[in-house]
Amino acid sequence: MSGNKKEPNIWQGFKSFLMRGNVVDLAVAVVIGAAFTNIVNSVVKGIINPLVGAFGTQNLDSYSSCLKGPCTGTGDSATGVRILWGSVLGATLTFLITAAVVYFLMVLPMAKYLARLEARRKAREGTHEVIEVTELEVLKEIRDALVAQRAPGRDQP
Repeated sequence: MSGNKKEPNIWQGFKSFLMRGNVVDLAVAVVIGAAFTNIVNSVVKGIINPLVGAFGTQNLDSYSSCLKGPCTGTGDSATGVRILWGSVLGATLTFLITAAVVYFLMVLPMAKYLARLEARRKAREGTHEVIEVTELEVLKEIRDALVAQRAPGRDQP
């Protein structure tokens, strides 16, 4: 082995890995996702569960059906086969609320913003092309005028 070749430093490789854009973006997304989860859970506990509680209980996890009875007890002492459809309903509501909030507060406004940017870019490109065509036409007219000025001069000795 040659002593002149420098082996890559492990810390430099780790640093370059951490500084890559997608790692930082992913870390930011995880942190924002965790904070957003708290917001959604608060909406479910503070608004959805009381609305459901108007018709029954606020705790959706308590809704269940007994598939094979008798269903008695809770935890390790439970007997029978219980279907906990209330917890599935709660998770489904949480998912739908999360999806709606993400779509209406993040995806839709961003899509509209990007569409406006694209329309502005296309408008600028269209204006740029019109200017180029106009400049080209002006240059052609100047050329034609110069050619027309030279033509009578060539006939004269």
